[in-house]
Amino acid sequence: MVFTAEDSVDNVMEGPKLNSVLIEASRVASQAAKVNLDIESFEILVIQGQLSDLSSKVRNFVEVSARLCRPANLHICDGSEREMNHLLNVMQQAGMIEYLPKYKNCWLARTDPGDVARVESKTFIVTKDRRETIPTPKEGVKGLLGNWMSPEDLKTAVQERFPGCMAGRTMYVVPYSMGPVGSPLSKIGVEVTDSPYVVASMRTMTRMGSKVLEALGEDDFVKCLHSVGCPLPLKKPLVNNWPCDPARTIVTHVPDTNEIISFGSGYGGNSLLGKKCFALRIGSTIARREGWLAEHMLILGITNPEGVKKYIVAAFPSACGKTNLAMMTSSLPGYKVECVGDDIAWMKFDEDGVLRAINPENGFFGVAPGTSMQTNPVAMKTVMSNTIFTNVAKTSDGGVFWEGMEKEISNNVTITSWLGDSNWSKESGKPAAHPNSRFCTPAGQCPIIDPAWEDPKGVPISAILFGGRRPQGVPLVYEAYNWKHGVMVGAAMRSEATAAAEYKGKVIMHDPFAMRPFFGYNFGHYLQHWLSMETRTDKPLPKIFHVNWFRKSEKGRFLWPGFGDNVRVLDWILRRVDGEEVAEESAIGLLPKASSMNLSGLEESVDMDELFSIPKEFWEHEVRDVAKYFDEQVGDDLPNEIREQLMLLEKRVEKS
Repeated sequence: MVFTAEDSVDNVMEGPKLNSVLIEASRVASQAAKVNLDIESFEILVIQGQLSDLSSKVRNFVEVSARLCRPANLHICDGSEREMNHLLNVMQQAGMIEYLPKYKNCWLARTDPGDVARVESKTFIVTKDRRETIPTPKEGVKGLLGNWMSPEDLKTAVQERFPGCMAGRTMYVVPYSMGPVGSPLSKIGVEVTDSPYVVASMRTMTRMGSKVLEALGEDDFVKCLHSVGCPLPLKKPLVNNWPCDPARTIVTHVPDTNEIISFGSGYGGNSLLGKKCFALRIGSTIARREGWLAEHMLILGITNPEGVKKYIVAAFPSACGKTNLAMMTSSLPGYKVECVGDDIAWMKFDEDGVLRAINPENGFFGVAPGTSMQTNPVAMKTVMSNTIFTNVAKTSDGGVFWEGMEKEISNNVTITSWLGDSNWSKESGKPAAHPNSRFCTPAGQCPIIDPAWEDPKGVPISAILFGGRRPQGVPLVYEAYNWKHGVMVGAAMRSEATAAAEYKGKVIMHDPFAMRPFFGYNFGHYLQHWLSMETRTDKPLPKIFHVNWFRKSEKGRFLWPGFGDNVRVLDWILRRVDGEEVAEESAIGLLPKASSMNLSGLEESVDMDELFSIPKEFWEHEVRDVAKYFDEQVGDDLPNEIREQLMLLEKRVEKS
């Protein structure tokens, strides 16, 4: 395929909005090539697939991106096993990954230490009006509910980074479906990238390949451009053979044109653009337009001893136990938990007004440290084949190690840390695995995957859980009084910061709906959208609950055993969904009545009085902190219903 620098980019446009940012940047790049570099044309070798097989819209997107990025080769992905083996071989030859002989088809990647987590400070939503993206914070206060960028600044950022950024590299075209291919709840994206690691991971995390292009036809799609930002020849040597440009990393989203443009990072949600970027940031804007919800939530099915099954979604911040709950092994006889998804839920009303959910993903991209045969045996069994591990430690017998696996390796095994220290020991004081190290593994091989996890209709939702890491003051579980109160509970969520993002230390951070880093539009408008769900159906909405597995005693010991014993909380929640009178009013919501939770067979004693205590002073402080947060961060965009619910909470706490 030959592109001429003088070719008019307008020739590939199908409409005034198509690839608006990319077209402008491509036009500038073409002129620079003609005038400054004296390049008349450049040739791209198509090494897999045929451009003629792409729809006109997909081909236009690919050609505009190629003009801008100027790769050497073009690979149109088909999603086949043969292709996956090719990608693994390419990465192994480049030193990006190494084989783990202890397991079946498992691989280890070590990134540049400057590219290990989400880059929230460099992640932007691009709209004409700043207030479309983020509420106006109080004067003198830094806004914490997202980052805005103007379309003009985005064009400048793209022009500074992308022209020629894929020189010497292969541009991969990745067509993918978020959700089962053909489901009315699913959406399609096309990502172009120069990272084989991204392609291999997207094959696991999404439904990817030729069947997606067939389903897409001439329809619109979310356009995703990604580059690691390391054209060849390299200007500086790579660290760990991991191409990236941390100093110039940027992750941007354009809701008006359904574009995602990411540069500089090859890691996780910064580069697997179907994940947080599409499924949550762009997804939430589409959901608002179309009247549904795109949320940072796990989905699980739970069957009680009588054989009655219900589905629950739960929103916890990253690294706060979503995967553990989604794959829980019940400690109560007769209960069975099955996993639909561990991270993201798309929820829409069906024709009968029932709220149904799909997991738009096809795999698990889970935090490794803390996962073990004790805490999550299902996850451990899931990852022992067909998995790419990133930034975990390696054992001398060809396996993996991370904090939490101490009881699962032999004493004669030595450990090489994620930083390559072959003499690592616990006494070094440094972690063996990066705290945000990950496993990327197919969901379909999970031993307890729900039979309906790919049902195109989705699964009916009976309860919504919010929660986080709250060591003090917040009880194990309580139920919201009504939908409006429940939305306020979600809006007021707070949790200890974790290693999934750039923050350090265990400070308590506001993380409303566990979506603080992922809102695609103004949080105040998001709350109004949630409140509007009451008007969209004549069926009862799911009940809303708040859970906290992480409360500690004054001596710093966890008050609740957690893990498999969390089924006891779900048992109480299901009984409330069924209308059982096992709750009593409190200042903050409906608490379990004394002795209403099933504690039979609990192996350790639990101080239920302390676990469910509601210290008045703590909650007075909580109300003040939440009110201050709403005032400083959301201001005039906070819906009146949320203000009223917070005032009602304040009055109940005062009277308690």
